[in-house]
Amino acid sequence: MNPEMMLAQLAPLRTPSAITWWPPAPGWWLIAIVLVVVLTLVLRRLWRRRMRNHYRRIALAELQQMRASGASVDEVNWLLKATALRGFPPAEVAALHGPQWHTFLDRTCKHFPLSDVSELKQLYQARAPVSSDALLSAAEHWIKHHEVSRV
Repeated sequence: MNPEMMLAQLAPLRTPSAITWWPPAPGWWLIAIVLVVVLTLVLRRLWRRRMRNHYRRIALAELQQMRASGASVDEVNWLLKATALRGFPPAEVAALHGPQWHTFLDRTCKHFPLSDVSELKQLYQARAPVSSDALLSAAEHWIKHHEVSRV
């Protein structure tokens, strides 16, 4: 028999079906589950951190309004005390005044410019002086950088 005739009688070659992406292999399912869990944990942690620092953002917005309106030293001290009461236990902060208050501000914030808050010594005067830019900058620094010990 003729070899060409024999080749003509053969059925055409079938190409294999394309490899699909679905359903994925078990390893991909495992990777997807791990990624979802890790992403959930990271987002949860970021959300908690954002909510824990919400009082700082409110205080900074209030400080910007004070800066624009020329706030008195009393108002800046009030804002610092309100922020401290939100971030720390009230029993630790509420009764502080004078040198103890300045020590608290210095102790709870690294690199705090304590000399810039010397204006706070002028509290409780009949006419409170207008706060300086140095005091407002020191207050902003403390609001942004104070460290709350989480036990």
